Amino acid sequence: MAEAAPVNAELLEWPKKDKRRLLHVVYRVGDLDRTIKFYTECFGMKLLRKRDVPEEKYSNAFLGYGPEESHFAVELTYNYGVSSYDIGTGFGHFAIATQDVYKMVEEIKAKGGTVTREPGPVKGGTTVIAFVKDPDGYIFELIQRGATPEPLCQVMLRVGDLERAIKFYEKALGMKLLRKVDKPEYKYTLAMMGYAEENETTVLELTYNYDVTEYTKGNAYGQVAISTDDVYKSGEVVKLVIEELGGKITRQPGPLPGINTKITSFLDPDGWKTVLVDNEDFLKELQ
Repeated sequence: MAEAAPVNAELLEWPKKDKRRLLHVVYRVGDLDRTIKFYTECFGMKLLRKRDVPEEKYSNAFLGYGPEESHFAVELTYNYGVSSYDIGTGFGHFAIATQDVYKMVEEIKAKGGTVTREPGPVKGGTTVIAFVKDPDGYIFELIQRGATPEPLCQVMLRVGDLERAIKFYEKALGMKLLRKVDKPEYKYTLAMMGYAEENETTVLELTYNYDVTEYTKGNAYGQVAISTDDVYKSGEVVKLVIEELGGKITRQPGPLPGINTKITSFLDPDGWKTVLVDNEDFLKELQ
């Protein structure tokens, strides 16, 4: 056992050296064309690609604010004949950064969108935000921010033990803790985790509500995908971290049948799924 420790220590350094970024977030919708229309007209997203897989009885569409080679995207999945899903209590929201929240909200209202929080400064702060709901009930936070290379800027998930979650994403995925905010008056603490600063990239917002250790997952939200230069090595790291902090490997590292893209997937200690995708294979898939 004594000899294994240095090997493990070296392996745990790998995620920090690896070339990683958040690629896309996958979730299920009840009407693909309706959601595409809403996201392009109300959020100003572009439809990047769409595919239908009749033999597996599903279609999906990728939308975002720039090419997938360099930008984060949403991957919407429509399963034939399924018109609604349970979002559960654990999923929080997505966030979009815009230079004018008030204008965006007016446009969303004009298109028949649902605003659940009118634009205005956050409580006790100056950042202007609003919340809107898409046709499937997913919440989007709109954040007023200067020009940014990545408007699709957050995925918010609730966790039962924030310190454990931070440690997991740092060690298993090489993310940095960008900031932590405790709001005792509202009984929650949040941590922003990512690979670059919040105004430059997409981040995970992990939220802990005081005394709440478990949430329902529902069947609507799927997973986030993250790039890696070595799926096998990254999989070894994840295995080590799961042994220490909890979680579960759901797919061993290897190529996907049919498309040969190498992936591995796993659940974090709260049951949230991440897929690690080979960088080169992902770029080939886009071509």
